[in-house]
Amino acid sequence: MRRYRLRADIWLCLCVAFLIAWGTGKIADVVTENTYDRYVERHTVDAGNIGGTADDSVYQAQSVEDLLLHPTFTVVSPGIEYRNRGAGYYNSYYLYSLTLPSGEKVAAAINMDSVRTTEDSIYSGLSILPVGRVVYEDLSKNQTFLNQIEFSEPLTRTDFYIDMRGNGGTMSMEAYQEPYRDVVQVITVLICFPLLHALGAKLGIFPYFFRFKKKQNVSEWD
Repeated sequence: MRRYRLRADIWLCLCVAFLIAWGTGKIADVVTENTYDRYVERHTVDAGNIGGTADDSVYQAQSVEDLLLHPTFTVVSPGIEYRNRGAGYYNSYYLYSLTLPSGEKVAAAINMDSVRTTEDSIYSGLSILPVGRVVYEDLSKNQTFLNQIEFSEPLTRTDFYIDMRGNGGTMSMEAYQEPYRDVVQVITVLICFPLLHALGAKLGIFPYFFRFKKKQNVSEWD
């Protein structure tokens, strides 16, 4: 088997480019850290709105029939059972298999920031889910999603899901910073590597990647 090894000049330029990318990644973290509060503010839903905290005035649905009869509602779930029955990505939303008090199961997008608990621990007591509404959608068209969310038990209805997220749902600061940091670091490496190698080749330290022969002028008398 033939083995290919990168030349030492390529390794050196890559190492320097990655070192520079580490620095630009740190700069990106500082910038995004200063914008994180605005991100959280944009994705914080007021109480009573879709995805917001549900107070005692919000109707507590018990069954699918209740969901369909009320424009807005909440669901009370024991502990963290509402996110232990399966979940999957549907379009850009992460939907959970939510068990209603009646035992029926429906898909639900849930803003975890707005879940209220009746006790100090999220594992005991009751969880009062955010304000929700029914969104009619044929979930059966996405078989991959159904395989994910129904891995343990099938949904009772697949012609709608519950939106308890609205415009809410915030990521941790680390998760918020990560995509920006990654993009900045990749761009840094893609720019710095060829520039560093070209500079080294110009100074005569590295060999050129490509050598172009100069066109010789031939006299018409030759």
